[in-house]
Amino acid sequence: MKILVSGDGRSNIHEVAVLKSFRQLGQQCDSFYWYPYFNSKNKINKFWLRLQDKFIIGPIIKKINNDFIERAKIFNPKLIFIYRGTHIYPQTITAIRKLLPECKIFGYNNDDPFGDGHPPWLWRHFLKGVPGYDLMFAYRIQNLLDFKKIGVKRTELLRSWYLPYQNYFVNLNDDEKVRYECDIVFIGHFEKDGRLEHLEEIVKNGYKLRLFGPGYEWNRILEKSPVLYHLAPVHLIWGNEYNKAICGAKIALCFFSKLNHDTYTRRCFEIPAAGSLLLSEYSEDLASLYKASEEADFFKTKEEMIKKIKFYLDNDNIRISVSKKGAQRARNDGYDIDSRMARVLDFVK
Repeated sequence: MKILVSGDGRSNIHEVAVLKSFRQLGQQCDSFYWYPYFNSKNKINKFWLRLQDKFIIGPIIKKINNDFIERAKIFNPKLIFIYRGTHIYPQTITAIRKLLPECKIFGYNNDDPFGDGHPPWLWRHFLKGVPGYDLMFAYRIQNLLDFKKIGVKRTELLRSWYLPYQNYFVNLNDDEKVRYECDIVFIGHFEKDGRLEHLEEIVKNGYKLRLFGPGYEWNRILEKSPVLYHLAPVHLIWGNEYNKAICGAKIALCFFSKLNHDTYTRRCFEIPAAGSLLLSEYSEDLASLYKASEEADFFKTKEEMIKKIKFYLDNDNIRISVSKKGAQRARNDGYDIDSRMARVLDFVK
């Protein structure tokens, strides 16, 4: 099957991974990414391009849409998969439908376009356009209802994934142990949802904590924390380093974004796949994906989190057993990207 994958194109875990997976599944694929349109060595021109990219307005956005239509016309796919189509005009979807009446248009968005976590202008083209898609995949259960309310013809749940070639257990060398070994790791962004207080409680109880994420969010927060200031500066990690940070921890924490109304996250699949114990904030949704105390574990309060951390760090055999069963569950139940994309192909049929 000929599939055209479209998206920003900068993320190796999102649209780029989708393209790679479709090819792994034997499909004939092409890509249309719009991030190259915003590259320039000229500082003035680069600033102007960044403004157009941020506010999704201007001549370069129009060019992206015209070029997208032309690419679809030339490639003539049976499926167009648009990942987080913020830069695609509604009229572009209409134009492609007229040109390629046999082509199906599917969409997916890992962010919550109905939440308060992003500026409203980011979603204006996307939300106007998605009723024209044949199928809009929702990342979270809440968005299934949200999409129906704005007139989407069909919406289905498509959870995120782990990448088998990137999320797996690895033994760390001596240098890597210095950087990553710890009792507990948290990798993620900052929100005012109590996660700071949870992390402070961990350090107060004498456990070795490592923290990775966007420094522009965390560092100013950590400066004000008498408990966590020593963790600054915090920095982002990607790819193999991200995987090593999970493997270096006995327990990996997970918090849910309240701004995105999350009831699970991508890390809920990556952490078990990498062989660490997933200890997550509780949700009924996530508890349906892993058996508590057997394949992962959950907490509802700071006190419960500390109690479970103490239990697993005092009982290595149980911790390792839960970690292994969690990894097995992720493999057996198809939490990997190829299983997710195989499900997408089933909907085409």
